[in-house]
Amino acid sequence: MRFHELDLIQDPRWGEFVERDPKVSVFHTVGWLQALQRTYGYRPVVFTSCPSNAELKNGLEFCHIRSWLTGDPMVSLPFSDHCEPLFPFPSGPDVDFLIEYLRSEPQHRGWKYIQVRPVSDSICPKGEGIGFEPAYRYFLHRLDRRPDLDQLFRSFHRNSVQRRIRRAERAGVVLGMGRSVKLLKDFYQLLVLTRRRHRVPPQPYLWFHNLVDSMKETLDVRVAYHGQFPIAAILTLRFRNTVYYKYGCSDARFNHLAGMPFLLWKTIEESKMSGAEVFDLGRSDTDDEGKGLVSFKNHWVQRATNLVYWRYPVPQTRGSKTIQRLNKAKRLVGYMPRSLLVVTGRLINRHIG
Repeated sequence: MRFHELDLIQDPRWGEFVERDPKVSVFHTVGWLQALQRTYGYRPVVFTSCPSNAELKNGLEFCHIRSWLTGDPMVSLPFSDHCEPLFPFPSGPDVDFLIEYLRSEPQHRGWKYIQVRPVSDSICPKGEGIGFEPAYRYFLHRLDRRPDLDQLFRSFHRNSVQRRIRRAERAGVVLGMGRSVKLLKDFYQLLVLTRRRHRVPPQPYLWFHNLVDSMKETLDVRVAYHGQFPIAAILTLRFRNTVYYKYGCSDARFNHLAGMPFLLWKTIEESKMSGAEVFDLGRSDTDDEGKGLVSFKNHWVQRATNLVYWRYPVPQTRGSKTIQRLNKAKRLVGYMPRSLLVVTGRLINRHIG
């Protein structure tokens, strides 16, 4: 079987295909790809068995990342929680042939590695037999919003969600929602605070500006205010019947006001009334199980699914030295002044998608 490589931005068939295929997520859309290209200079491509003169019926999209830090990998897709291969039969021969084809490419194309992020088991376990191995493991939390709002509210953790939402309402926390420059700047101010707290550089402001410009009305910034102060913020995306919680941040000094639970509940209320059926809360690291982000999401969604990122070839060195370097870098980030932290994020973020 022969596979063809198409330019996702220039080929109009991709946008038409995305509108038809039932497995498509927001991360397959042209708007998301445009924001990645404009911000980081990635080259979005799709591998498909359909030639350039035929209707597009399948494909797996990638971004080619040129990086002095990580080599030149092909990732499907950077900064995307998941990216399902779009084939009529995810475990069928087309996908098997595509995996085999991709496995043969890195050496003569100069790719450092290939990484795929499927939601289903379309890559595994067959991928292991031809060299792909799990690179990262996550939990994926998705909330079914088909029950009515009262049922949904009662399904949330009583102390960590229900009572905290009521606390925010009693405290007079209010919602700002939209895509204005002010909302985006308030969101980014909180994002920098949060990323510093977690000892990781923030994404560049340009990334969020480009997301707003590319995604348009499918994107919303929601900021919780107490008086004039922004205390928490989230950025969500919508595609078809699913709302995606992509970024969240807060000022830890105001955590007692429960701004984050308040924002998530307001998002659920609004999107439920507009017909959305699924709330995708995104990925969480399995190393965090029982604490932090996983625990927070488990208070909203009682059962998460496993999300595995697959890679070929497997890195030759793993282990304690890499972990030690990461821990040293995290300690350094925690002491950086805000201006240096923002510059650092702008310089290295494109390499770690």
